[in-house]
Amino acid sequence: MPIYEYQCGGCGHELEALQKMSDDPLTDCPACQTPQLVKMISAAGFRLAGTGWYETDFKTGKKKNLADKGNSGAASSSGAGST
Repeated sequence: MPIYEYQCGGCGHELEALQKMSDDPLTDCPACQTPQLVKMISAAGFRLAGTGWYETDFKTGKKKNLADKGNSGAASSSGAGST
């Protein structure tokens, strides 16, 4: 479940709430008891780590080694030119 940030338009009180995406937004401020809470836009609470996705991750058959064919041809032509 995502964590949403709210700020009261009346008193400026800020809070975080753990809610389902389908839940209605909060409206009543717990500090001043007025219905002036506004959902704030904030950064997502996750980070991507690791080596990432590769071109060949979900390919099968002849399509699987497209990147290798391009690199091997370049390597052989540069190797032949240097001798």
